[in-house]
Amino acid sequence: MNGFWENAYVQTAAYYSVAVLCAVVFLTIFELVTKYKNWEQIQRGNLAVAMATGGKIFGIANIFRYSIEDHDTLLTMIGWGVCGFVLLLIGYFIFEFLTPKFKIDDEIEKDNRAVGLISMMISIGLSYVIGAGIGY
Repeated sequence: MNGFWENAYVQTAAYYSVAVLCAVVFLTIFELVTKYKNWEQIQRGNLAVAMATGGKIFGIANIFRYSIEDHDTLLTMIGWGVCGFVLLLIGYFIFEFLTPKFKIDDEIEKDNRAVGLISMMISIGLSYVIGAGIGY
């Protein structure tokens, strides 16, 4: 049975499955902290929400990329992924704090694409910074 878990195809499937499951959980958490309903807004054609959500998806996936690359075990990979997600979530709150003239969630819900784009780029950019620190 040990040989089964050492097979590259099995490991890839395991990493993929865990990363997708974690992404779903993390996106659910993001849904809870935003004032709007991501998927309802996307269904209505709200491009700002789609960009912000797409950035979060990319950010989560990118963090897991680094986590998979620099791990010892599947459990370690999950731990680094969770740590990275928490940092990404903190980045979201910092973005909200640093824009006192308007509320990020309100602007994104109103389909302010400029704010949606900046939100997406913050998530993507922070995922690279977080990823670079994984494993050190």
